[in-house]
Amino acid sequence: MPPWSDKLVAEVVRLLLDAYYDVQFSDHSHGFRTGRGCHTALREVANTWAGTHWFVEGDISDCFGSLNHEVMLAVLGENIHDGRFLRLIHRMLKAGYLEDWRWNATLSGAPQGGVASPVLSNIYLDRFDRFIEEQLVPEYNRGRLRRPYPPYRDIENRIETAQRRGEQELANALRRERRTLPSRDPADPGYRRLRYVRYCDDFLLGFAGPKHEAEEIKSRVRSFLRNELRLELSESKTLITHAASQAARFLGYDIRTQYADTKITAGRRAVNGGIGLYVPKDVIRERCARYMKKGRPWHRSMLLHDADFTIVGKFGAEYRGMVQYYLMAQDVFRLSRLRWVMAVSLLKTLAAKHNSTVSKMAYRYQTTISTPDGPRRCFEVTVERDKDRKPLVARFGGIPLKWQRVTPISDLQPATDYRYNELIHRLLAGQCEMCEATEGLQVHHIRKLADLKRPGRPEPGVWVHLMAQRKRKTLVVCANCHQEIHAGRATTSTRNRSLESRVLGN
Repeated sequence: MPPWSDKLVAEVVRLLLDAYYDVQFSDHSHGFRTGRGCHTALREVANTWAGTHWFVEGDISDCFGSLNHEVMLAVLGENIHDGRFLRLIHRMLKAGYLEDWRWNATLSGAPQGGVASPVLSNIYLDRFDRFIEEQLVPEYNRGRLRRPYPPYRDIENRIETAQRRGEQELANALRRERRTLPSRDPADPGYRRLRYVRYCDDFLLGFAGPKHEAEEIKSRVRSFLRNELRLELSESKTLITHAASQAARFLGYDIRTQYADTKITAGRRAVNGGIGLYVPKDVIRERCARYMKKGRPWHRSMLLHDADFTIVGKFGAEYRGMVQYYLMAQDVFRLSRLRWVMAVSLLKTLAAKHNSTVSKMAYRYQTTISTPDGPRRCFEVTVERDKDRKPLVARFGGIPLKWQRVTPISDLQPATDYRYNELIHRLLAGQCEMCEATEGLQVHHIRKLADLKRPGRPEPGVWVHLMAQRKRKTLVVCANCHQEIHAGRATTSTRNRSLESRVLGN
């Protein structure tokens, strides 16, 4: 990671490059750009890709670690003629990195964690955007409209004939049959459409045409990346997917072309050819598994020593981020399973902390809030503050699982207050966590919890078990206990009560 001085210089470089290049970037590029993101890319697909037959899912293998420095400087040199500025960027790219205190050269790629790396990657991949838009799209786009579909026109003529003869029941049956057919020929050989969207190193191509042309497009994309940008496509992630019968995975969503071919949707002709966004079922299963054990919701032991406000706030932030991201999915209601699993896990965590029951915790913290879609139940913890300051509120739930076409992510501001910082709160308690002394308090630190179990380390005492049980890297102790810890003699407290009894909670 670069030091702060390098980050300061990189931020100036980023501002200059962003001001010059951002207005020139493709409208189909959505990653690392102001006012754009995953939702704008998905909205473009949902709103403008109707009629797509094939999806070409693309993923560049190790994109940011494989950016060629010579190509990067050549791209920058096309518009920037300041040699000193180019040398500065060249030195940033060639700065190298330290591993085990040994310097290693960076032969390719942008600096990991570098401030200017996102805009540099967008400048590099802008050539790819132009190749798609200026060469592939004009070549594969043909025709203004699809030709009329003969079976559809035939049924329309039969409906008119039935109406003239007064055969109303036959006309109604023909109308129902007409709803199942497209008005334009899906296999029109004179009509082609190629569409494109990119977010960082993930891109998606939508093609209305035969499969062999989609395979040809994929081959040309691979050749351009290899020959011009010296990048490689990931074979396992670059797929050609049939839009109607399979789902393409892009930015965490499943994307499919919809058709009204069931009894439920037979009367909804508007969905024919439209793009549908869906929550992947495996994503729901994976997210639920984080809060489950042995096939059922379980408490999170790492949070047992946190305040109730912190526990509810953490669960609420994780649930809110998941739901707000997937509100553009037409089946967002499937997240109700995740809400139930997280709610039970939250209540079990609070019950384990207070040695109580789930029902009592639900009764204590359950409340009803007003939303634009009506009242919703949630769990809420409020911490009162001074009279002139608003109370702190941590909330879980209360978000209607309702499909939204436009979904701005409006996350709550983090409710922080120095008085509720856990370490400061423990210090203000004024008590040694080993012997309960009240004078000369200090904080014992370890670099990481894994060090407590490092092989070959001398046995430092039962204080290790105390820290491991709490899952904390700090321990508030008095000066005497601190010296005993570092001397390896802290097997009992400096008073008569043993540490074993404190670990066991006796």
